[in-house]
Amino acid sequence: MRTPVVIVGAGPAGLLLGQLLQRAGIDNLLLERRSEDYVLGRIRAGVLEPGTVDVLEHAGVAKRLRAEGLPHDGVEIGFHGARHRIDLKRLTGKAVTVYGQTEVTRDLMEARKASGAPSYYEAEDVTLHDIAGSPRVSFRHGGKVHEVECDYIAGCDGYHGVSRRSVPVESLRVFERQYSFGWLGVLADFAPLWHELIYATSDRGFALASMRSETRVRCYIQCSLDDSLDEWPEDKFWEEFGRRVGADIAARIPRVASLEKSIAPLRSFVAEPLRFGKLFLAGDAAHIVPPTGAKGLNLAVSDVFYLYEGLRAWYRERSASGLDAYSGRCLRRIWGAERFSWWMTRQLHQFPGDAFDERIQRTEVEYLLGSQAAQAAFAENYVGLPL
Repeated sequence: MRTPVVIVGAGPAGLLLGQLLQRAGIDNLLLERRSEDYVLGRIRAGVLEPGTVDVLEHAGVAKRLRAEGLPHDGVEIGFHGARHRIDLKRLTGKAVTVYGQTEVTRDLMEARKASGAPSYYEAEDVTLHDIAGSPRVSFRHGGKVHEVECDYIAGCDGYHGVSRRSVPVESLRVFERQYSFGWLGVLADFAPLWHELIYATSDRGFALASMRSETRVRCYIQCSLDDSLDEWPEDKFWEEFGRRVGADIAARIPRVASLEKSIAPLRSFVAEPLRFGKLFLAGDAAHIVPPTGAKGLNLAVSDVFYLYEGLRAWYRERSASGLDAYSGRCLRRIWGAERFSWWMTRQLHQFPGDAFDERIQRTEVEYLLGSQAAQAAFAENYVGLPL
């Protein structure tokens, strides 16, 4: 087989790139090692920057997003029992939209099926060959071995995928920060008791009150990486969540069973550069951010949009300038999001440290809540730096 572009990974990054390329008349083949049901079953973020919404509009997959997404003009910061609202709309003229990553993935899957573009789910033994010269990708599907020749490979297969591992170690520089705690997250069905996301910090640790729709919530608390899910039955979780978010919400939380419950470690990770020969890394294959700043999916979308622009310029005009600029263009935005996500994580969580660190953390949050200039900087980063 031969195709211009092979996309490895059918998460939102790979699916979105495929959709953008198809609409531009650029054929592509999609490979995914998991099943469609597994991909749709992954529970991830749901806060979309306005730039992300614009890209989804450009891709022709925003109809349901526009109908069902929840616009949020602000966020709340809970600080030792009191809550303070930061007005994103007033400070930046922009708002974010709450729409689950699962729904974004579903919309993209349906669009790809409608386009008829080739997709291979449950593709095994995916291997990248000659990525610096004449690339090709081999894989096994349905008991048969296939090989695809291509011009370019887009590695959208996540942190543990084959794409980044295919780059020679000496050609990559890796930056990483591990955090000493995780997030215990619960997905549940009840009408949210809050109108906008609440990021809460207290002596008990961090909590986040978020939602996925008008009838579904996604809530988190900071926990130890040594904790197990068995240690957190629903009653215990909702009690602790209420203590951290505030008494007004705690008194009204229904003790419902969770639809999904998991503990996720937090890390910051960047691999440089994002291009090696004919292979381009995008999304979690290239970078990981702590979820505190709601940047993971949004960064993947900007990566994909830049790569799409570069590929479109190459196939339409034979201009390589966009592809040559891809890595540097992405990394400027990635490091901006890494900084903001690290800063939010550092200010809102409980860290082991001395009294000086604790005072600095408290002073930093007090400054944010008392300064219009600090809130404007926060809002600018939260709604997303320009594409």
